Amino acid sequence: MKFPFHTVTRGWKTFHRFQQRGVLSEDQRLWSSALKCSRSSSQLCKEKCFYITTPIFYVNAAPHLGHLYSAVIADCLHRWKLLQGFESRFATGTDEHGLKIQQAADAAGKDPLTFCTEVSQRFETLFSSCSVSFTDYIRTTEQRHRRAVEHFWSVLWNKGLIYKGSYEGWYSTQDESFLTPSQVGDALDPSGKEVKVSLESGHKVEWMKEENYMFRLSSFRSLLLDWLVKNPSAVQPERFHQAVLQWLQEDLPDLSVSRQRSRLQWGIPVPGDPEQTIYVWLDALVNYLTVVGYPEKHERWWHVAHHVIGKDILKFHAIYWPAFLLGAGLPLPQVIHVHSHWTVGGRKMSKSLGNVVDPFEHSRMFTNDGLRYFLLRQGVPDTDCDYTHDKVLKLLNAELADSLGGLLNRCTAPALNPAQVYPAFCSHSFPRDQRGRAVEEDYHMVETVRSLSTVVEKHYESMQVYKALEAISTCVRQTNGFIQRHTPWKLDRKDSKDGRWLDTIIHLTLECLRVYGTLLQPVVPEISDRLLTRLGVQSQERSWKDLDFLGRYFGTDCSFEGRPLGSNCGLLFSRLETQSGDKQKTMKSKKPA
Repeated sequence: MKFPFHTVTRGWKTFHRFQQRGVLSEDQRLWSSALKCSRSSSQLCKEKCFYITTPIFYVNAAPHLGHLYSAVIADCLHRWKLLQGFESRFATGTDEHGLKIQQAADAAGKDPLTFCTEVSQRFETLFSSCSVSFTDYIRTTEQRHRRAVEHFWSVLWNKGLIYKGSYEGWYSTQDESFLTPSQVGDALDPSGKEVKVSLESGHKVEWMKEENYMFRLSSFRSLLLDWLVKNPSAVQPERFHQAVLQWLQEDLPDLSVSRQRSRLQWGIPVPGDPEQTIYVWLDALVNYLTVVGYPEKHERWWHVAHHVIGKDILKFHAIYWPAFLLGAGLPLPQVIHVHSHWTVGGRKMSKSLGNVVDPFEHSRMFTNDGLRYFLLRQGVPDTDCDYTHDKVLKLLNAELADSLGGLLNRCTAPALNPAQVYPAFCSHSFPRDQRGRAVEEDYHMVETVRSLSTVVEKHYESMQVYKALEAISTCVRQTNGFIQRHTPWKLDRKDSKDGRWLDTIIHLTLECLRVYGTLLQPVVPEISDRLLTRLGVQSQERSWKDLDFLGRYFGTDCSFEGRPLGSNCGLLFSRLETQSGDKQKTMKSKKPA
């Protein structure tokens, strides 16, 4: 989508108009702040720091599969940056204010803080059990967060961007969202009564009229357009970037950013006005700043901020949040990574249908790494994905148990590797000039594995993890084909030529496995650790710079040659089977042999 010159330059006129009206002080260069988020990747690499966040999850109900998916995506990006040698921070947590929480706590007969603490602990437990390696777990009920929110509000207030006014319009308590008339439609409730609902979420809305505080969101439309046009990768994937641009083609009304205290007690009071409570989304979004030490010590991390969010909260993160940041004179996020939702059997998960996937239960069924692998292997960010037991079972058995696990078992089995070492590579058996015992497919495999790290890097960076895993899986299949093609179990180790060729086959296969294990660390950390440990790869030899695939073939040394393999801890990933007689097809995992 292209915009005419007058549209792109309108943001500058808005900026100068703010200055002339005194709304913004001279030293607050909003546009410069926005441009900080689009610095080149080479500049960021020099700094070697990275900050990734999940949305903070609303504690009105227990965690579900979608929550875990967001967390696993962010964890993968965090681990990926650590693998590259970055200093990385990774924040997740819970959003604990708002009318929904107040109502849920009342329904449970508990005070709000006790209710929030219990549900928040379930999220934290789930993430920890699934190897989500967050460096900070934030709760909006913490004192450090309240202090950050109060300061942020005061900055916007002092700039004249918040004013006392009145709001009249549709409001969805379920979505904690204000809606325009075009976003509202008619529907029937369970009793057959006609009600108004959000066209996007389907949740019931109510007409609200009250005096509160308003944020001058309308003044930021052109600045937001400029930011998105000049930073085409600011919102990824592309379809969501285009969606935000489409929203910005319409006028943005000023946003109500408070509720009367008589209606909403469970939240942070407006500074200087105890009769008003700060709007839950303004409160919640500031958590990303709280984590990095706002307002005193946030500069180092904030300019490399990346957000992972679900598509249902795109508008809050790609319109409201950037506008708030521009108003406060802060840099905008580097990238907003957006993912779609999970369905079950092609239908949206809901309690009424009884098809909600419990991540605790399913991580026990398929193992923590197994569930992580499925979500990242099958999850396509720009389209909804379907989750079924059978699909999980087939994928994990095929790619983790049979293909990857089988490959490791073959080349470390005592029958093929009786000395249990990383054997020597023979350049005469596998020469560069293709005159040895290797065939054309083998050379193609070597080149494919050699370039695999570049392919994986590209897809990890763009949050298309499923493409990275497809590339790795393809290489694993090629390596299995290499073993099957040359049938090393038929070679006579007592024959010197056969013995050298056998060692070369095993050496090459172990080198491929070492690359796969290293690249899979962000996705399946436990499986990768077992694989690399079995190969004798030390913990300090597992970073991006240590890949150096098949050094002996390419004319350098191989530090692993002749090294003893690690201890055998059993199967890399046990095949999953259906329990006989279980009508629900509940899966179980065999214990490692």
